[in-house]
Amino acid sequence: MKKIILTYGLIAGAIVTAFMAYGVYSLNKNPDYEGSMILGYTGMLVAFSFVFIGVKNYRDKQNNGAITFGRALKIGALISLIASTIYVGVWLIEYYCLYPDFMEKYSAAAIQKMSTSGISATELKAKTDEMLMMKEMYKNPFWVIVFTYVEVLIPIGLLVPIISALILKRKVQSA
Repeated sequence: MKKIILTYGLIAGAIVTAFMAYGVYSLNKNPDYEGSMILGYTGMLVAFSFVFIGVKNYRDKQNNGAITFGRALKIGALISLIASTIYVGVWLIEYYCLYPDFMEKYSAAAIQKMSTSGISATELKAKTDEMLMMKEMYKNPFWVIVFTYVEVLIPIGLLVPIISALILKRKVQSA
């Protein structure tokens, strides 16, 4: 079980970070950040599909075709955790070594986009304050790590293991 978790976690981590690295690189060429969320979440879906593959591999090849929901969820969550930790680690390197001005550029672009979106002045002020608070929090490495884990784990990294466990659970067939 450990080998499957590690193998598929590393594969998923490599894929999700490759998408992220490409996305961040392309953002420097396209500072309006258009399409970055689509690219990022596509990469997460492709990477976390290896959660499903890993759980299925364990069920079919190491557990005689049977797996409980709990065991499938545990395996999937651990694969997701490994992939997410790689993602966070690579982002920390990218952010601090290659793109230390990322939050400056990102927050400026987000505020600019909101100001031309037609939202009310009150809503614009609230969203601008929220963006500036996040930019300030991003100065602390603890919050960079928290925000990055939330970015990858909450929408996809926890949902895929739950769905995989629901789909793949199978009781032992009695002879």
